[in-house]
Amino acid sequence: MSTPSLIQPVKDDRFIRDGMNGFERNVKRFIDCITASIALVVFSPLFLACYIAVKREDGGPAIFKQERIGRFGRPFYIYKFRSMKLDAEKYGPALYAGGEDQRLTKVGKFLREHHLDELPQLWNVFIGEMAFIGPRPERKFYIDQIMQYDPRYRYLYQIRPGVTSYATLYNGYTDTMEKMLRRLRYDLFYLEHRSWWFDFKILWMTFFSIVFGKKF
Repeated sequence: MSTPSLIQPVKDDRFIRDGMNGFERNVKRFIDCITASIALVVFSPLFLACYIAVKREDGGPAIFKQERIGRFGRPFYIYKFRSMKLDAEKYGPALYAGGEDQRLTKVGKFLREHHLDELPQLWNVFIGEMAFIGPRPERKFYIDQIMQYDPRYRYLYQIRPGVTSYATLYNGYTDTMEKMLRRLRYDLFYLEHRSWWFDFKILWMTFFSIVFGKKF
């Protein structure tokens, strides 16, 4: 992963408070759980179609799971429909390089472009490992590198990671350290200013972007 010379370590000199109080966080969790349970039922035919399409392409597992770091710094497994070849990381951890990534399968590229690979994360939301809105969860391999430049990443452990985020909308996929640090700044802004209204706006903008084919 490249680390441009313009990147400078950030001094961790202040605590970042959560923009939501306890009551607001509990309501958010309740709504996430109910919405995820309904979505799992409503989208079950789409789940089945994606599962069969991935399975038939190369006979490999349709569901991909990978350890990420979540709330309180605890590891959990994030679930997705597999979009890459079985040996995608035979040379070690590698970041997604966009639609032209040679590791993508044909079906996987379609799923990625339409964000259908993320559907299994509804289960992560339902069981409380993730929220619909929150910082995207990262692997410890990359978190350790990020924290060498900006130790404020640990403040993100205060909240559940999300299926979509404020940073996703404006920063897109991260394939360099510079982008990872920029994403962190968006995530910290979200943490400090989050509210029900802010979450609704992010959710609406995500839906709008997907419908109109925005790449992120």
